[in-house]
Formats: sequence, structure tokens, C-alpha cells
Amino acid sequence: MENKKESYTGVIRDFDMRHMSVKIIYYMVFAVCAAILIVCIFPFVWTILSSFKTIKEFASEPNIIPHQFQISGFVKTWTSLKFVKYYMNSAISVLGSIVCAILFNGLFGYVMAKVKPYGSKFFEMLVMWGLLIPSTTSIVPLFMNLSKIGLTGTFIPLWLAMGANAFYVVLFKNFFDSIPASYIEAATIDGAGNIQIFFKIVVPLSKSIIMVVGLYAITAAWSDFLLPFLLLQNTQFETVMVKLFSLMRGAKINDVEMLRAIVFAIIPPVILFIIFQKQITQVTIQSGIKG
Repeated sequence: MENKKESYTGVIRDFDMRHMSVKIIYYMVFAVCAAILIVCIFPFVWTILSSFKTIKEFASEPNIIPHQFQISGFVKTWTSLKFVKYYMNSAISVLGSIVCAILFNGLFGYVMAKVKPYGSKFFEMLVMWGLLIPSTTSIVPLFMNLSKIGLTGTFIPLWLAMGANAFYVVLFKNFFDSIPASYIEAATIDGAGNIQIFFKIVVPLSKSIIMVVGLYAITAAWSDFLLPFLLLQNTQFETVMVKLFSLMRGAKINDVEMLRAIVFAIIPPVILFIIFQKQITQVTIQSGIKG
């Protein structure tokens, strides 16, 4: 008799689904997950839909879907708030952060994974501690040190802060561990130094993890508020997130314009995640398994 391959529905087999108790638990878990999803996504959907309303409709009627989608309101808000300027400031912050996040964290991850100098275990332990320590605890000493050396009021400290991220170092190290040591040994025999090996061998083999870390850096730099707010100290360098805070604090715009400004702020990271969500999920899971 030919054996039939047993099919699966996630972690539960089709055979298990024949039992009523398993079915009940399965659908209860599904219902809870669906409820959590709705609760999490509702503010996002409400913000987008409400931003299409007029101020009169927003203030008078509690309906979720607007009677008429006002596209012209977005154009008016974009031009009146001069959002191009803040997009450009955020873009400058993001571009520098990407370079520093990939270059410095990648080099550190390579040293820990392949070079392994004396004391590397100690530094690896420090990196792991860095994952456990809340980042906000370092804000005050970081601000004091940067003020003493005169780096406040520029984008440079934002870039450097992204270049010292324990999470990115761990991602790089776990990925570099999977690169065969024979490649490194062959390059060393040919006379290549560690810098040459990193840029000519390791980097071409690590495009997927570089892309994922780059996407993480884009999202983190774009959504960062506290560091830009403390370090830039100049309205001409305000990023999108800092501008949102100043708009809420200044109360110079109505609620609908504020919602439109929020929509402008969330558009870039949402688009990036929609396009690259498969790569982000795959590489993150692989790195977690290897770690």
C-alpha cells in the first residue's frame, strides 16, 4: 500500500485537527491573534482615513470612513508646512546612518566572527550586555560628551550612534559565522589583509544581511526622535519626527493637518517594509537560528 505523505497546517497536523478539543483551541488562538491584530492596526487605519476628512467633518461626525476623500488637503499641508525641508533633513540623517551602521558594525562583526583577536570573547560579552542595557540610559553621558567636543548641532553624532549598535553587530557576526573559513584562509595565503578580505570577499557574500541591516538602520534613523531633538538644537536641521513634536507643542495647526503630517512621516518606512518584508523576515530568522 502506498504511503500518503502527512500534511501539516502550521505546527498542527491535519490528523490532530480531527479532534474537537484541538479544533476549539486552534480557533480560540486564531480569534485572540485576530483581535490583537485589529487592536494594533486600528489606530494606523484611523489616522490615514481621518487625514482625508475636512476639519468640519472631523470635528462633528464620529464616522471612520470620510464622506469625501480630500486629496487637496494633503497638498496644502505639504506646502504650508514646508515638508520637503524636513524630508531632506531626515534623508541626510538616514544616509549617514546607513553608511555607519553597515561599515562600523560590519567590521566589528567580522573581527569577532573571523579574526578573533586576543580578548575578543570579552568584547563579545560587552556586545551582549549592550543588548540588555536600555539605550536611554546612555543618553545623558552621550549628550555631555558630545557637547564638550562641540559635535552638537550637526548630523555627525546621529551617524556615529548608529555605527555602534549591538543588535546590528550580532546580526553581522551570526551571518559571517556561516561564511566558510577556507575562503578567508585562501585569501590570507594570497597575501590579502583583513581589510581587503572584508571588502573583496566578505562583503560580496553578505549582500542579504547588508540589505537587512540597511533597512533596519533606515527605519531606526527615520523614526528616531530623542537623539535628533537633543543633539541637533537647530530648527534648520529639524527632522520629520522633531518637526511633528514641535507642531504638537506649538499648536499652530488643526487636528486634521496634524494627522496629515503624521501620514507623511510614516509613508517611507511603511513602503520600505512592504517591499522588503520577505528579505527582512528570512535573514532575521536565519541569524536568530545561527545565534
